[in-house]
This record gives sequence, C-alpha cells and structure tokens, in this order.
Amino acid sequence: MVTREVTVRAAARRGVLDVLPLCVPAVPFGLVIGLAVADSHRIPDVVGWSSAWLMFAGASQLSAITLLAAGAPAVSAIVAAVVINVRHLMYSAALVPRFRNQPRWFRILGPYLLIDQIFAVSFSRKDESPDRWRAHYLAAGSTMWVIWQLSVAAGLVLGPILPKSLDLSFIAPALFLSLLVPSLARRPAVVGVLAAVVVTAGLASMPNRGGMLIGAVAGVAAATVADRSSARRSDPTTVQGVDG
Repeated sequence: MVTREVTVRAAARRGVLDVLPLCVPAVPFGLVIGLAVADSHRIPDVVGWSSAWLMFAGASQLSAITLLAAGAPAVSAIVAAVVINVRHLMYSAALVPRFRNQPRWFRILGPYLLIDQIFAVSFSRKDESPDRWRAHYLAAGSTMWVIWQLSVAAGLVLGPILPKSLDLSFIAPALFLSLLVPSLARRPAVVGVLAAVVVTAGLASMPNRGGMLIGAVAGVAAATVADRSSARRSDPTTVQGVDG
C-alpha cells in the first residue's frame, strides 16, 4: 500500500511538472479574455469571469465573449463555441481506453478537464496503471484550471490599466503552436502547421474569426494527406517491381 501511494503521488507531481510549460502561453491568453470582458459594455465582469469555469475552453470562450460583446445573438455565440470545440470529440475518442478502467465518478467528472493541454500531456502515457494515470491527469488538469481562472481574473483587473493600443492577437496562435512543438519532428506535423498558418493569415480579415477555423481544418487536412503519403512511401508492399 505504501508503495502504491508513493507511485500515485509521484504521478501527480509529474502531472503538475508536465503541464506547467504549457501554462506559459495560456496565461497571456487568459489575460486576453479578461481584457475582452473588461472592454465589453454588454457583459458584466462577474458573468464574463464565470465563463472561465463554466466553459473552461479558451478559444470557445473568447469567441463567445467577442460575439456577445459585438451584439450578436446568443444562439450565434453558442454555435460558434460548439463548432470550435468539436475537436474535443476526437480527444474523447482517443482517451476512451484510458477512461474505460476508471471509477464512475472520474468518468463523469474527468472530461471537464479535457482541454488541449491536458490531452497533450496525458495521451502518451499509455503504459501506466489506471490509478497513476488518473492521478497524473487530475493533477495536470487542476493545475491548468487554477492558473486559467487566475489569468482571466487578472485580465479583468488589468483591463482598465493597460493601454488600448496593446496588441495581443498573437497569443492564441502561440498557444496552439506550443502544443504542436513536441510533434514537429514528424513531416506531417510540419506540413499541417505551415498549411494552417498560411490559410489563417490569408483569411485574417474574415469576421468572427472564421479564418482561424478554416485554417485549422486546412492544417488537419494537409497533415492527413502528408501522413498518408509518407505511409505509402515507407510501405514496401506499395512498390511494384517489373517482371521481365
């Protein structure tokens, strides 16, 4: 029992250490959302801050706040948030084997913490026991949750102080790029990132951040094509010889 408790605590500490580097770009992203709420005259500060723990999804949260602040119907904000979060369905499907052997309470509450950063640090830990994996997941998710709430709250407080000319629009792309850095050694990942950057930059003038969504789809499509192309080249069965 002592050995099991020690290994579980070690897994929890590892979860905190694994997610901390990914919190670095998330902090200014949370500040951006807090600033957006502070600059809005339609959204009360308390309501805007509460979206940080009700949604706990930065890109969807920023999209919803931006649309509501611009006077868009609530339905439009909800649809935009749902569309942006569709990728979480893929995260859920990928983690089904890890959740299957967990207690019922974790299967119900655990998905609340499943955001990009937590998926990035937990998906690769496939060979751990269920209790160690759960400890790592909860420690990483809780750490990210606390830092995110504090970052959004700090943005609300600093909103009236920071100059209006301050441009922090680069934060969101930097956040997602930080999640891709560990996989950039593979050619499909590089192709996907480049395609996403080019398309997003070309469609930067689209309203409601539509260019970012299309760029993400283009990046996934390009990475998929590149991955299949690499697989065909490395598969010896695809090389046909000439029979004289």
